[in-house]
Amino acid sequence: MMDQKDAFSPLADRCRPRTIDEFVGQEHLLSEHKILSTIIDKGTAFSLILWGEPGSGKTTLARIIASYCNMEAHFLSAISAGVADVRKVIEKGKENRANGRQTLLFLDEIHRFNKAQQDSVLGSVESGDIILIGATTENPSFNVISPLLSRTRVLKLSRLSEENLMKILDQALRGDEVLKEGGARFADDGVKKTLVAVANGDARRMLNILETAFALSADGAVTAAHIEEAVRNSMLYYDKTGDKHYDTISAFIKSLRGSDPDAAVYYLARMIESGEDPVFIARRMVIFASEDIGNAAPTALTLAVSAMTATQNIGLPEARIVLSQCATFLASAPKSNASYLAIDAALAAAKQSNYEIPLHIRNAPTKLMKELGYHKGYKYPHDFNRHFVKDQYLPDELKGEVFYKPTEEGSEKALWDRLKTLWPERYK
Repeated sequence: MMDQKDAFSPLADRCRPRTIDEFVGQEHLLSEHKILSTIIDKGTAFSLILWGEPGSGKTTLARIIASYCNMEAHFLSAISAGVADVRKVIEKGKENRANGRQTLLFLDEIHRFNKAQQDSVLGSVESGDIILIGATTENPSFNVISPLLSRTRVLKLSRLSEENLMKILDQALRGDEVLKEGGARFADDGVKKTLVAVANGDARRMLNILETAFALSADGAVTAAHIEEAVRNSMLYYDKTGDKHYDTISAFIKSLRGSDPDAAVYYLARMIESGEDPVFIARRMVIFASEDIGNAAPTALTLAVSAMTATQNIGLPEARIVLSQCATFLASAPKSNASYLAIDAALAAAKQSNYEIPLHIRNAPTKLMKELGYHKGYKYPHDFNRHFVKDQYLPDELKGEVFYKPTEEGSEKALWDRLKTLWPERYK
């Protein structure tokens, strides 16, 4: 039996691994001779930025590191903490350092700290008064200042696999006293697989849903209907707290792709209202402009990049107008994923073999290269009618291969018509 305090803690907290042997996932960082396993084995930590999706284990890893390295740990969130809170930890760190002990400052959502706030920890990290572990769901290159990045190691946490989540789920059912006493179980294996699927790589989300579904069950048997109801409640919870509700960003992107500006602006409003980082939304639209619109409406990328820059510079509430303009345009624009498919197909071909580049299109900056035939026979297209001459540019092994297949949507139709004229044997 656990004590009453533990019994009333959320399931995700009760199931949080206390040792490295209990931790599931992130093998690329924790296997033998890897960076985190080395820190734990030696018992000496250094400053890190842990970058990964929600529920991938950032906070848990920080707690485990603090425990194995015998550090005094202080856990703060950039959403609620300020510079004054950080300075208190720094002062404590100075005292501990004088007594031969390391102090950990774990700063969750570090990307939400502005430049001045991030500057406040620089000196202490450099002097060793504190060991900083910053956690972020955003790319640190965009959100963490360069001086701080240069003083830390950035570790990218992988999204938890379905196998990882299954193992975490089994551990929770076997090890949590509340679940065991209530006879928690799945009505069938399909329900378990559904829960893992809706968790979307997020262990905390999965355990939260399980806890709600278990509470809804009369005898501990969790059914598909319980999972469905728990997921619905989970969405409301994430909206209220402003967490990274990937279900909503997914609905937003799918609405853009489905050319429904009304649905897109609705999900945009939900994200803004729930506290989503507006720059995160803008960056996703930049990706979408290339991935789903591409050359069907080339101005989409320019607009999206401009919207991201404007959002970064002016912030909310005014940025909502910029984001709305961009979202409604992207949703209304003609669609093509031809460029996206082209690079993936080309990457697959590039991984197969390092084929020889035809000699006539190689660079020839030296006499020896010219003697070897580099650049020999190259036809300069601008010397020919319509600034085009038929020649071979792909390696022999890929001759005739078609990676880019333009659609007949929007501006891409003109590209299709031109390529069909220039390369009729390929574009039929």
